[in-house]
Amino acid sequence: MTIINYSAGPDGLNVEWQSGETSEFSYFWLRDNARDPVSFDSQSHQRELFTAMVPADIRPEHLQLSADGDSFHIKWPDLDTIAEYASGFLSMYRHPAPVTAVPAPTLWDANSLSDDAIRIDFAEATHNDGNAALLKILAAYGFALITDCPFEQQSVAKIANNIGYIRETIFGGLWEFEANASMADSAYTPKELRPHTDSTYSLDAPGLQLLLCLSYDAIGGESVMVDGFAVADQLRQDDAALYDAISRIDVTGIYKGDGTILEASRPILRHDNDGQLVQVTFNNYDRKTVRLAEPDMRHLYSGIRYLDHLYNDPAYQWRHQLKPGQMLIFDNWRVLHGRGAFQGKRKMAGAYLNREDYLSALRMHKI
Repeated sequence: MTIINYSAGPDGLNVEWQSGETSEFSYFWLRDNARDPVSFDSQSHQRELFTAMVPADIRPEHLQLSADGDSFHIKWPDLDTIAEYASGFLSMYRHPAPVTAVPAPTLWDANSLSDDAIRIDFAEATHNDGNAALLKILAAYGFALITDCPFEQQSVAKIANNIGYIRETIFGGLWEFEANASMADSAYTPKELRPHTDSTYSLDAPGLQLLLCLSYDAIGGESVMVDGFAVADQLRQDDAALYDAISRIDVTGIYKGDGTILEASRPILRHDNDGQLVQVTFNNYDRKTVRLAEPDMRHLYSGIRYLDHLYNDPAYQWRHQLKPGQMLIFDNWRVLHGRGAFQGKRKMAGAYLNREDYLSALRMHKI
């Protein structure tokens, strides 16, 4: 965006953009974010400036707007060379914005979600340009159904490695599982699994989970997806005070077994500093027994009853019987997943990815 005018105030630079918008950049911010070779390493994208040594009242010795409005040239008293600020760079920061902005989600329920919106073929998802298409579905709806996958564990690896790298957990990295009574986790049973998020006992719960059906010779076992953000929005409309309470009260998740005891605590609804909902954490199976002050205990139980009723309400659920060669990939910070009870044999493969790698992929594809 082109700069058409400016004025140098006592504390900062006032800029008028071609769009008619105006911005003010403090001189300290401009000095701190100079992109000259002394202040910034363009190869590593790391700041070289010793910010603490910059005088709080620093002022430019000279500044000039280029004739075409595409850049500012500023001479700072602590720099021997002129620092150039491209208008495109300044435009990116023309308004204060959340530090970790993510795409706005498309909230959904059983009636509003179309299968076509979340379905993508394995060949398309793994094509050179397909990763962006898959990520756009994930960013909008929180999950995707990938069809026509080869019936092998490496299908999971290929999708995962296109986004980030496979996370090692107590279950391994890339894993397969069937019903197994010896494992200390309800996911390894043929019983119904009500909608939940995974790894509530982890300080940094996985960002994405992948589940591929390798074989199915059974009755039942339908997969369930629930938009946790949509349910949270309904709670906020119905009972704002209860919404605030369960956004404040920590819930502890625990995993105890296989020689491990893991615990982590956070609210069911976690928000960023700008008040935006960023994470839903809910797993009644893994919730640790705790005693809270009685008002908080009542609020927490009220919130659990409200949320778990809606999570298990078919009106909020997307249900689908996974066939061999079909894979679910979903945002474990937003979408709850579950499974109906089944009889017979059902073999799955899966993996986790870190949240930061998912967000990195979104940024790399400018989503």
